[in-house]
Amino acid sequence: MKSNFVLKIARRAIFWYNALLTKIKLMKDLTIKEAQKVVDKWIKTVGVRYFSELTNLAILMEETGELARIFSRTFGDQSFKKSDEGKDLADEMADILFVLICLANQTGVDLTTALQKNLEKKTKRDKDRHKNNLKLKR
Repeated sequence: MKSNFVLKIARRAIFWYNALLTKIKLMKDLTIKEAQKVVDKWIKTVGVRYFSELTNLAILMEETGELARIFSRTFGDQSFKKSDEGKDLADEMADILFVLICLANQTGVDLTTALQKNLEKKTKRDKDRHKNNLKLKR
């Protein structure tokens, strides 16, 4: 009896996992809102559940460090090490975006609205600031 239940759950998980993979492969241009939904579905089917907010914040810092390492070696003065081989700038950025979306989902932040409000704030605050910055007129 118990093994039938476990088998049923496993089959359902495999179904949702395959459906999610198919959906991910078909994605072209993804809105931020859609990305939040896709990440939430992935977490709940493949990832089992969200890590705690504090754990995800720590993961975000780790991923940011990995991105910084690639930048310092690609655009900065440091040379690559053997352990840096195979690291991909886009993949590291995607790791950061994924964890940031997880945090937004966990804390109820609509990233589309947040970004719109943030751009409005920056536009109002900085509308003349950068035009008048002599350092940017080189």
